[in-house]
Amino acid sequence: MPSVAIPSRRMASLQWIGKEAVVGHHREVPYHLLRGDPALSVGEDGGVGSGNLLVQGDNLLALKALLPYYAGRVKCIYIDPPYNTGNEGWVYNDNTNSPEIRQWIGKVVGKEGETLDRHDRWLCMMYPRLALLKEFLTEDGAIFVSIDDTEFAMLRLMMDEVFGHRNYLGTLVWKSRTSSAMRGTPLSVDHEYVGVYGKDIANTRLYGLAKGADGYPHADDRGRYASTDLTIGMTSRERPGQFYTITNPRTGTQYPANPERVWRFFPETMDGVIAKGLVIWPDEAEGRMTRPRYKTYWDPKSEKPLPLTSWVESASANQPRMSESEAEGDDETGRVVLTAALTQEGGRVLSEIFGTKSFAYPKPPSLLQSIVRCGSGPNDLIMDSFAGSGTTGHAVLAMNKADGGNRRFICIEMDSTIATTITAQRLRKVAEGYHPQGDAKKEKVQGTGGGFRYVTLGEPLFDERGRLRDAVKFADLAAHVFFTETGEPIPKKVNGKRSPLIGTCRGIAYYLLFNGILGDKRPDGGNVLTGDVLAELPKHDGPRVVFGEACRLGAARLKREGVTFRQIPYQIKVS
Repeated sequence: MPSVAIPSRRMASLQWIGKEAVVGHHREVPYHLLRGDPALSVGEDGGVGSGNLLVQGDNLLALKALLPYYAGRVKCIYIDPPYNTGNEGWVYNDNTNSPEIRQWIGKVVGKEGETLDRHDRWLCMMYPRLALLKEFLTEDGAIFVSIDDTEFAMLRLMMDEVFGHRNYLGTLVWKSRTSSAMRGTPLSVDHEYVGVYGKDIANTRLYGLAKGADGYPHADDRGRYASTDLTIGMTSRERPGQFYTITNPRTGTQYPANPERVWRFFPETMDGVIAKGLVIWPDEAEGRMTRPRYKTYWDPKSEKPLPLTSWVESASANQPRMSESEAEGDDETGRVVLTAALTQEGGRVLSEIFGTKSFAYPKPPSLLQSIVRCGSGPNDLIMDSFAGSGTTGHAVLAMNKADGGNRRFICIEMDSTIATTITAQRLRKVAEGYHPQGDAKKEKVQGTGGGFRYVTLGEPLFDERGRLRDAVKFADLAAHVFFTETGEPIPKKVNGKRSPLIGTCRGIAYYLLFNGILGDKRPDGGNVLTGDVLAELPKHDGPRVVFGEACRLGAARLKREGVTFRQIPYQIKVS
């Protein structure tokens, strides 16, 4: 059973069987080639132009393969890993060097009492994946992790270690069910959690809802407005300066402050608010309003309000909600509340698409839409490395259709059967449109447009002897070399162009002589650095690093030219 150690003058740390073997395991995972599958891709040009990816393969290997291309570029990460309840049938399969861990490989993790080290296995599986996911985040990005009470405490301590305790942003609580959880205990749990961490809390930015005009149902000569609370949740003891009586200047009716909820403005500010006609008075309004309210006018350029941590069941939970206006609401203080339907919505959506639920415990699309809205903007990249039935991709496609955004997704699914028959087919139907199953009277659901590129994992870049595999192409090796040298993804402006200059970083230019990039495919032609080849390289005013199969220039000439030569494959970093 994992334990918590509390060394002096340090934060508590989580200890478990196998920890020493997995803490650095993500650095040992080999880089694999990525191979597109046009037959399973959707959209023009095989889905390449959409910028969306559906990757089939073990998510640890897939993340490492994607890292050279997307490190530091993902604004919002959402994952829904196994909750480790003993009912998921998940298996530990990571190839570590630990004898303790090797005996777990291929064995299903059971329930409490069946697998005594089940929590250790879960932590060993999660740690390297979280470590890699952190490298994908932008400096202002955030990761959202779904979990329940089974591993909630373990997840918090582990993420404190990976992301840093100071970068913990909070835990979202969403009402996931109405019926009893049937746990055999006196307390029925009807909620789940979403833990949220930022890459760097000093830069992290989250959003509430970008409320459209529909959220402001009233109008006057100033424009559209919403009726919001004129008080705040502070007592007269805490804010005595905001505990006073206000008067309707037209009727003379007085309204004293509530001792438990004082006015939101100080008296002199409130006088100006009243003079400008920004107060809605109960004695002039229709309905049952008993307290004065405040007019909040719609400004599409205004800052989005911060999201709250309690996410309630939406009013439209009985229908899959895919439009932004239906996903918003106001609490009694006028703050925006993000909502999500029950887990039943996830199954209902799949049944409508496939005619059967076809996947265990799918998340509701409305939950993913709220998370994507909370964690990203309309032009950001979203990643889900436990894609399952494809709810995250579905949510992104639907949101783009609703607001004209250009969000892109990267979804990774390990199981090849699920990826081909459920995830890919769901995203295809959502993009192209589909007829709801089980109800002939329902109209066809119109497609969202867009598409995705279906990608599988190929061979590792290097064989067991450290040699480059024959299948490696220039673009594959260029991305690997640039990332391992700089820690940055290869620049898009040079990726795929017929040039040995693969990119510059911090004033250094990187060149790759490989696979006949200069047009000379003889064994020691353009892949060898000679005087003629050096003269042909694109110019750069600064240090240059050249990778090639051999070098015919002496050390003095290289130093004079400001060139560092590195031989392929021996001087290529593995990770």
